[in-house]
Amino acid sequence: MVDGLEGSGLGLPSLPRLKRRHIAAATLGNALEFYDFLTYTFFSIQIGHAFFPMRSAYLSLMLSLITFMLGFVTRPVGAIVLGAYADRVGRKPAMILSYTMIGCSIIAMALIPSYAAIGLAAPILAVVARMVQGFSLGGEVGSNTAFLFEGVAPEKRGFTVSWQGSSQLIALVIGGLVGTALTAWMPRDLLDTYGWRIAFLLGAATLPFGLWLRNTLPETLHQPETATPSGDQSRLGLAQSAMRIMILGLVVLACGTIGSYIFTYTVTYSVNTLHMKPILGFVAETGGYVLGAITVLYGGWLSDRYGRWPVNVYGNLLFLVLIYPSFYWVVATHSAFALIVGMTLLAGIANFTFGCVCATLAEGLPKPIRGSGFAVVYSVAISVFGGTTQPAVTWLIHVTGSALAPAWYLLSATAVAQVAMMMIPESAPAKIAGLRSGTSGPAVLATPNWR
Repeated sequence: MVDGLEGSGLGLPSLPRLKRRHIAAATLGNALEFYDFLTYTFFSIQIGHAFFPMRSAYLSLMLSLITFMLGFVTRPVGAIVLGAYADRVGRKPAMILSYTMIGCSIIAMALIPSYAAIGLAAPILAVVARMVQGFSLGGEVGSNTAFLFEGVAPEKRGFTVSWQGSSQLIALVIGGLVGTALTAWMPRDLLDTYGWRIAFLLGAATLPFGLWLRNTLPETLHQPETATPSGDQSRLGLAQSAMRIMILGLVVLACGTIGSYIFTYTVTYSVNTLHMKPILGFVAETGGYVLGAITVLYGGWLSDRYGRWPVNVYGNLLFLVLIYPSFYWVVATHSAFALIVGMTLLAGIANFTFGCVCATLAEGLPKPIRGSGFAVVYSVAISVFGGTTQPAVTWLIHVTGSALAPAWYLLSATAVAQVAMMMIPESAPAKIAGLRSGTSGPAVLATPNWR
């Protein structure tokens, strides 16, 4: 539980109290941003019909998906620009700015007239809105994570930062439920005409409340930390001092992204490859999101008590061991029970380390570059591997003729992540305090030396 920033007994100074509602506000805002960004995926076909009418349904969908991918292209740009803004001006103004930008873009997506009404201007405006969404989300992740990390006592950082990952999964659940409800209740022609716009407007309706919440947040950028990086104090020098953790973090997050987008492929995989009913894939995918939203918090909590290294290494190892048996069970039996239980449990275990990984990366970054450094590492990993995983898996299934191709792809990525995680030193304050209990002076290094 997040009570505040009182002295922790780990040698750190007492800091101003941070209320639970501040953590809730940051988490809710993050969830709303991801809901707005990911709602697009649930209505790609309808958006294609509205803005990219083609004689070929395939071309219409592909243009819609390409527009979706453009949101990934602008995420690293937003990470650099808004992340630097968060590091120089403050976490709060950066979070408000990113939230406002994505709010404007989501309203635009809902209200842009169709191609039939305004011609070529429709797809152009849709592309611009999507790129603004990606830009703003690229900056949101870094400033949000830095705020959550800096806004609590050191021994609670893992659990608190895990809410960033949990909120993403909650957004996926809500978006999926909204998409399912609209699809079930509305005739296909009405869904094509305006039904998909309702999903965007539902997200937009929460914007005033979200902005009010974020305006109540305190600033964490200027709160003191025990350790300060030595040597070159320029932003470039600080980045060079943290280069090891940034590279290892990039590898881990890139491999984790492959897993995330394989699990979001569950519905397509179950229908096109396993020839099962779509509803079974949806239940399995949603079940994984629900369980993941819980396990990511549990993993973060454990990392505060027992250290980042054991949670990352042993949690990822468990996932690695279970990948092939889970997929083999599903493919061999083609049963609804195997699909739902196997994919739900596997996705839950996959998310177990996510919050801990984010806390580890945040602890390894000097405060003056924490917002931009985290945002760039995260956004580059997502941009490169988020848009390529599903096409790569589809191609592998096609060329190998094996329904187990996703398992082999996921196994390879997870094995690489395992090596990277084992190379990242322990950074949890409680664990370091225990290791240094016999030394004099402050027991904790808030920013470890990664040279």
